[in-house]
Amino acid sequence: MFDSLEALSHRLDATGYFINPVMTQVIYLAARLQKPLLLEGPAGSGKTQLALSVAKAGNTHIERLQCYQGVTEAQAIGSFDSALQRLYLEFSKGQHTDWHSIQSGLAGREFFRPGPLMRALECERPCVLLIDELDKVDDGFEAMLLEILSAWQLSIPEFGTVKAKSIPFVVLTSNEERRLGDPIRRRSLYVRVEHPTPELESEIIASRTPDAETSFHREIAGIARSFRNYSLEKPPSVSEMIDFARALQLLGTNHVTEELRDVLLPFLAKTEKDRRHLMLREGFKSLLDDGERYARELAATEGSPS
Repeated sequence: MFDSLEALSHRLDATGYFINPVMTQVIYLAARLQKPLLLEGPAGSGKTQLALSVAKAGNTHIERLQCYQGVTEAQAIGSFDSALQRLYLEFSKGQHTDWHSIQSGLAGREFFRPGPLMRALECERPCVLLIDELDKVDDGFEAMLLEILSAWQLSIPEFGTVKAKSIPFVVLTSNEERRLGDPIRRRSLYVRVEHPTPELESEIIASRTPDAETSFHREIAGIARSFRNYSLEKPPSVSEMIDFARALQLLGTNHVTEELRDVLLPFLAKTEKDRRHLMLREGFKSLLDDGERYARELAATEGSPS
């Protein structure tokens, strides 16, 4: 997918995804060694976006398996199209076809509708296979993935083994709701993904709001840090802070004040418990004060005026 480390670095930069040189090297090694990349960390820290950026950098598409409690193997691998099979049976009635031939026909590949795992293996050129939020499924479903991650194939009882036409670049993500098993970990390159530092988040905000002042970018990064340090059920993600910054621009302001609390809460408080915390008399104001302090520290670190 990537001919050289330099090519990967250049292409990732072009996607607008901010990534450090070490992570770029790990992605390159995972691609060349055909190893899954396991990204573990808090929700909203950019794990899914990394997979999307790798697909864009590789000029390929992404096959996404969104995991959730109750997802089935049929949804992940695929299943037979029963309506099409019924049509085939009706058609076969007048063809004087023996029952064995009909059975063989019904189990044919043309009646099977592939899920994301099988589609990834059947791609003519490598795609990115994103298995998102793997921690939400049980051990049995996780074990089902071992065949594709080890041998790059899937066993379909009805018509045999489907071997990969190309090896996908696999990204597994986990928000740590459940500890993933050791077999998955052994097969993967493990990377811990945290929310960005204020310095990096300031750069990210600047890339999305380039017409704003540097002090504005620092302020948003400082507020992000203060909210994530607070006891919120759902701390704001990077993408939510970008939305927050854009909202301020649409309101025609480059500074967050306490008076804007009610109109800005929908961007930062995503549960009723969090909303109530921030509605307290000193709740929102204290977070803004902390955000200003972090912004000043960031300005001092960068050695430029606040």
